[in-house]
Amino acid sequence: MRLSLFSLMLVVFGLTTGEFVIAGILPDVAAGLSVSIPSAGLLVSAYALGMIVGGPVVTVLTAHVARKPLIVGLILVAVVGNLGSAVAPGYVLVLLSRFVSGLVVATFFAVGIAIAVSLAQEGKQGAAVAKLTLGLNLGIVLGTPLGTLVGHNLGWRATFATVAAIPLIALPLVLRFVPAQPAATAGSAFGELRVFGNPALRWAILLTAVGNLGVVTVFVYITPLLTGLSGFGAESVPWLLLIYGAGAIAGNFLGGWLADKALLRSVAALLAVLAGVLAAFWVLSSNRPAALVLTFVLGLLAFAIIPGMQTRVVTTAGAAPTLAVAVNASGFQLASAFAGWLGGWVIEDGPGLGSLYLVGAGLTVAGLGIALLALRRERRSSTASSAAVSSSASTKASAGSPPE
Repeated sequence: MRLSLFSLMLVVFGLTTGEFVIAGILPDVAAGLSVSIPSAGLLVSAYALGMIVGGPVVTVLTAHVARKPLIVGLILVAVVGNLGSAVAPGYVLVLLSRFVSGLVVATFFAVGIAIAVSLAQEGKQGAAVAKLTLGLNLGIVLGTPLGTLVGHNLGWRATFATVAAIPLIALPLVLRFVPAQPAATAGSAFGELRVFGNPALRWAILLTAVGNLGVVTVFVYITPLLTGLSGFGAESVPWLLLIYGAGAIAGNFLGGWLADKALLRSVAALLAVLAGVLAAFWVLSSNRPAALVLTFVLGLLAFAIIPGMQTRVVTTAGAAPTLAVAVNASGFQLASAFAGWLGGWVIEDGPGLGSLYLVGAGLTVAGLGIALLALRRERRSSTASSAAVSSSASTKASAGSPPE
């Protein structure tokens, strides 16, 4: 199981690096393609659009494919897409290659989580998801700065070639250690869409989107917040992001452990603490030592909520966990896009940069409210089920039949 998860985690690391590394080499890409910085920025949007579209569409269309050959195919598409970005002669083809690369990410992540959960012992699903999502943390913390370093020294095309090489290196490990598993569905691929009739799943996806919105809104603008409000120099930002990333790695494992102990309750508790930390950041943003500590804590809590949210989606999806997680990933991308717009509006047309922490805290409280409502619904459902079982047993006993 460990080598299976490691091979999948390595692919996630490569895919995440491919998503975020463009931020570090954007001026180089713009100069190399002879386009403006805003036009080069659309390469980020193309990747995100690929994830948003590819999540549900690719997952539904591949629902009949057994999981192992499916992830092999997804890896190969990602390799081709990133190689296309490395060798494409013009802007339009690079844009298209970025879109193709993004198309398979949500489906791979969904299938990977479904495999991780299926391999885990009962009660250890959250920890298994955390091991897989460690690749996401490492992609942000290590992959992005290393890819930027490669781009600055060897050219931006070398960065995309390196990103393509990572999942290609992981492919033999996937072929060797990931066990064969059946397709996500044996029935109609579009029949999987019935899973969204489950209210608990809809609440789980809503929880992911809203629960992450506040902290993502803050993270998108973390550099101007730390330099403009906390007084750190621009040269300090990479180190501050490294501190944030160290917190993210710790939070990833903490969140997986807590999810296995008490899934929804732990997510609700973490959201409550996260809202408090964002509010504290608003109060103490001008205090450098406090900002340093809170940056670490913010990274810890931002990623501690993810394993529980992902596990919640899988456990409520029943027979269609792959499609549910893929749609959940697409929903997260939409929330991220909205967070970028919202933060920009707050800074330019709203109350200003200093209020972003408070806005993030308020949005996190909204996520907490959803978590508490979902928890209440779960408890009511559990109570109703227990009452039904007790009533059935009483009826059988009164009729002279022993209870089952």
